[in-house]
Amino acid sequence: MRVVLGEDQYLLRKGLTHLLQDHGFEMTAVVDNGPDLLAALLEHRPDVALVDVRLPPTFTDEGLRAALAARKELPGLPVLVLSQYVEQLYARELLADGRGGIGYLLKDRVFDDDEFIGSVRRVAAGGTAMDPEVVAQLVRPGGPRSPLSALTEREREVLTLMAEGRSNSAISERLFLSDSAVSKHTASIFAKLDLPQSNHDNRRVLAVIAYLNNTHDAQE
Repeated sequence: MRVVLGEDQYLLRKGLTHLLQDHGFEMTAVVDNGPDLLAALLEHRPDVALVDVRLPPTFTDEGLRAALAARKELPGLPVLVLSQYVEQLYARELLADGRGGIGYLLKDRVFDDDEFIGSVRRVAAGGTAMDPEVVAQLVRPGGPRSPLSALTEREREVLTLMAEGRSNSAISERLFLSDSAVSKHTASIFAKLDLPQSNHDNRRVLAVIAYLNNTHDAQE
C-alpha cells in the first residue's frame, strides 16, 4: 500500500515512516511542508495520505488545505489527518464531499501501533477513522428540525461509534449488543436519515456527515 506523508516534526516524521514500513507500507513521498505535500499527492496518487494539519510555511492549515486541494483533483483520495488538537471545523470540512476514506486522529493515537495501523488501513479501504475525542467534542443536542432528532438514544450511540470507524462487530462488543441488533439499529439510522442503499455512496460515511453537519448547525 502506497503512502504519502506530510509531517513537519522530524522525530514524528521519522517514527511514522519506520512504523509504516515495518507494517509493509511503501512510502512514496515524505515531505515537511504544504506546497511539497500537494505536489507529492498529485504526482504519486497514493493509496492513502497521512497529513498534519499545520505545516510550514505558516503553520496554520497548510496540510489540510493541500489535502483538500488534492481531493478536488483526485476525487475520493483517502486522507487521514493527524493533529495535536481537536479542530472541529477541519473535521467537518474534510468530510464535506463524502467521497473516499477519511479520518481524523489526535497524534496521541500514533503511539498505539495496532490502533493506528488499523485506522490507516481502514481509511485506505474507504472507511472512516474519527478520534473518539473528536467525536465526543462534536456531540451536541440537535434542534427539533434536525434529522438526528428522530434517532433513539441507542441509535445515537451506534452512530457515534460508526463515526469513529467501528465495524458492526466492534460496535456490538462495545455496547454489549448482538450483531443482529446492531444491524437493525444501523438500518434504522440509514432509514431515518433518508440514506437508501446505493452502489455509488458509502452510507456509513454519509451518516457520519449528517451527524457532523447536525452538530455544526446546533452550535450556530
